[in-house]
Amino acid sequence: MNTSGVTLRLLDKADKEILKLPRTVKGAFFDFQHKFRSNPHTTGLKLQQLKGDSRLWSARVNDEYRALLLRLADDDWLIVSVKHRKDVYNRLSYGVNQVTGGIEYVDLEVVEDSVLRRFPAPPAQAPTATEPPAPTLPEPTRLLFADWSDQQLSDLGVAEPLLPVIRTLATEDQLLGLVEYAPQLTGEVLLALFDGASYDDVLDQVTRPVAATEPVDPHDFEAAAQRPATVVTTTDDALRDALESGDFGRWKVFLHPTQARLVERRYNGPARVGGGPGTGKTIVALHRVRHLVRQLPPGRDKPVLLTTYNKNLAADLRSRLLELGGEELLSRVEVSHVDQLALRIVREAEPGNGKQAIDDSQAVREWRGLLDELGADDWDPEFLHDEWTQVILGQAVGTRTDYFRARRAGRGRNIGRGERAEIWQLAERFAQRLDRLGRQTWDQVAERAARLEMGREQRIQSIARQREETDGLDNIHLQDGSGGWLRHRYRHIVVDEAQDLRPAHWKMLRAMAPRGADDLFLVGDTHQRIYKNQVTLGSLGINIRGRSSKLSLSYRTTRQILRSALGVLGETKYDDLDGTEETLAGYRSVLSGGRPAGHAFPDWATEREGVAALINEWDADTDMAIAHEQIAICVPTNQMAAEMAYTLKLRGIESVEIRADGPHGSAGVHIGTMFRFKGLEYQRMLIAGVTDGLVPRETVNRLRDRDPARYRHEIQRGRSLLFVAATRARDSVDIFWHGKPSPFLDDSWVDTPESAS
Repeated sequence: MNTSGVTLRLLDKADKEILKLPRTVKGAFFDFQHKFRSNPHTTGLKLQQLKGDSRLWSARVNDEYRALLLRLADDDWLIVSVKHRKDVYNRLSYGVNQVTGGIEYVDLEVVEDSVLRRFPAPPAQAPTATEPPAPTLPEPTRLLFADWSDQQLSDLGVAEPLLPVIRTLATEDQLLGLVEYAPQLTGEVLLALFDGASYDDVLDQVTRPVAATEPVDPHDFEAAAQRPATVVTTTDDALRDALESGDFGRWKVFLHPTQARLVERRYNGPARVGGGPGTGKTIVALHRVRHLVRQLPPGRDKPVLLTTYNKNLAADLRSRLLELGGEELLSRVEVSHVDQLALRIVREAEPGNGKQAIDDSQAVREWRGLLDELGADDWDPEFLHDEWTQVILGQAVGTRTDYFRARRAGRGRNIGRGERAEIWQLAERFAQRLDRLGRQTWDQVAERAARLEMGREQRIQSIARQREETDGLDNIHLQDGSGGWLRHRYRHIVVDEAQDLRPAHWKMLRAMAPRGADDLFLVGDTHQRIYKNQVTLGSLGINIRGRSSKLSLSYRTTRQILRSALGVLGETKYDDLDGTEETLAGYRSVLSGGRPAGHAFPDWATEREGVAALINEWDADTDMAIAHEQIAICVPTNQMAAEMAYTLKLRGIESVEIRADGPHGSAGVHIGTMFRFKGLEYQRMLIAGVTDGLVPRETVNRLRDRDPARYRHEIQRGRSLLFVAATRARDSVDIFWHGKPSPFLDDSWVDTPESAS
């Protein structure tokens, strides 16, 4: 029988189960799915129907393990679990969820066992007294979900076979035990209710976004398999990579329905997607690019731009886009980090511009040098640099008169006309100084590129007006005068990590695409802003009002890490890139793990030894040992990174430095400053040097009275840096300090048992 057309899929949650299997079983599973697709009736697979079930089958993975499969149609199979052969006949439940229309599978015995293991131990038996004490009635146990009926929970999408177990839950630990093995929507709903969300909020924010758009037939498994709710499809190469790396996240070919709707929606103008770390914003951006490319007419040009704020992240976006759609997709997309894009625009217009680009720290040194030469010790070089970059260059201010009228929202300190006149003169002297040295800042590059693109857009609009005046006829001379048939560089622009772009970047990007449907699509989280670029998009010509959405489910960070990381942000307020406040209300995770730990030491030397000792402890424990490349150490300064690497080497631990362009080396623990870890993730994060005076730095504390507005911005940025570092972790976070801990750490870090070390 020819079975080469067999379809084999893998149910969500089964992937996590497979990753926990022994390495030899993972290898056997890879071979199994390859053989099954070739011919499921091969004798060695021992495919057989489970007794008393019309749809559930088992097949041999190796001598000890079996795959459980649902037969959806003759040649269409769905792997729902991989179990030891003795567990194949557990009480198993599967069906079609009435809300999502997706297939769900539950091993009721495993769920009940996980919940029972988490029951608190009974109190110790009191010794018998000569006179027994008067009997006391036990306090009634408060059940977690007593306030909601079975019907309400079912209407929210909770799997009905789990309702009897849910009715017994009395502690958060028991709930987490159930969520670990429950279908995803069930876990999301229960955790949202447990965290205090109302029934209506859960219905609106969790259930409705994933509900099927057509009536659900609970008996039609073929139709259920086509819905995006929980099913993924495997391929040989992708599965091998996932099994070897221990991470299925990079090859899943489905989006959560909430994400899919954002990807496929038609927007009447610029749109923004926000959300906390690990919520899949970048995945949404990549799928959005693919969706836009699919709408393009045939051609060989690249009308879609995918950009972000640095070279390292742009390279990662390119490789992930290649994974998603191959060379065919990449051939229609320009992938570039935004400074590289701006520099290309400037060099196109000014071929002889060979100036060296310098970063902010180098620019501040040049400001300091200028002020020293002028003897102008009344001005702070960092304040002048921020004023120059964020107001003068950021708003493309071209004249002194324009600077007198420029808005300085968020800059804090008020300055009068006399001070503005002096700042303008200093800025002109500074620009002349850089020009004389053959240097330019990246802000200057961005501002020049913005001016060029805005001029280009004005010429395009002039041509369009001329065409209207001549009843649709092109003015050839006008076109030729512009150096060719002028049009916008891109049709669609997608921006990742939008919170870290400069104002001039936004002006440049706004001018690069025609204003209209699906022109700009931005993803980012202002809680993760690690640079000083605070912008209001509306003031820069980018109106996202009414077209903003938020993702709230973290796929990376555990509830325990998330809870402690949110404490790092404190009561600080964050904007939404459009002048109003943004919060992480409703941000949650269905993942569970160990509690983050704090480690206190008397000085920096013993703290470094403590970090090395913890890594060696993990290596010595076979259950804890992982590849060193999945461990990262984050520190406040480059000098501390070098000292940490030296200490580790003395203890036999190799390390790899994380630089601006990524890891320099392949084998070893990754070490870098907090700025270097944006966009990366690791199984374990160790954040060292989280000491008052380093996080935040003492220079920031001195601003408290001298410049309160700047102090607030620097404190916010410091909290964001630590928040970003803590949320890079998938499994565990350990924070180290010496002396007095950072004021950013609340009791969830400082009061852990390890912090007494």
